[in-house]
Amino acid sequence: MDFAGSDMSHRPPTPSGRVTSAKIVIAGGFGVGKTTLVGSVSEITPLTTEAIMTSAGVGVDDTRQVPGKTTTTVAMDFGRISIDRDLILYLFGTPGQTRFWFMWDELVRGAIGAVVLVDTRRLADCFAAIDFFEHRRLPYLVAINCFDGMQYHDPQDVRDALAISSDVPVVACDARNRESTKHVLISLVEYVLTMRRSRAVAPA
Repeated sequence: MDFAGSDMSHRPPTPSGRVTSAKIVIAGGFGVGKTTLVGSVSEITPLTTEAIMTSAGVGVDDTRQVPGKTTTTVAMDFGRISIDRDLILYLFGTPGQTRFWFMWDELVRGAIGAVVLVDTRRLADCFAAIDFFEHRRLPYLVAINCFDGMQYHDPQDVRDALAISSDVPVVACDARNRESTKHVLISLVEYVLTMRRSRAVAPA
């Protein structure tokens, strides 16, 4: 796998061959499950910047759909997963609140792609993330977080509601389940590789 265009990429020599590392951003609205996703799949103890929500967020953070939420990410989440012996993914979860969006430009620097995690009960919360990645032409996929293990909407219906391109993958997942979130990350890597191959063969 070739991610030479990413400044997170390196190929240290190993007895079994070359190892490629790549950076992936996990984005989405407030309380959608980004920290949970990173934590469920990371093979190291994830670095989180969770802070207790205080009265300062009253009237700023909409917690009506997540009444039990008491903490929030104020900088980023960080985790790592080895997809196989030749590919390591570094995961960077973004803060969801609008007042922290100024950090996104730094967080996406060098990323090969992004996962936009969505809660279909609050679909509008992911519009800003989709616009952000489309504006920067960063490949992304949409992952529908199936709360309570239930998928309430068909991926095609979500695609239509978001008005995104037909080539953008839309997949269902459970952010709490390692195998489910690993499948999401593999789907994104495959999508990025497909896009790069198509660009390479496209006529000048």
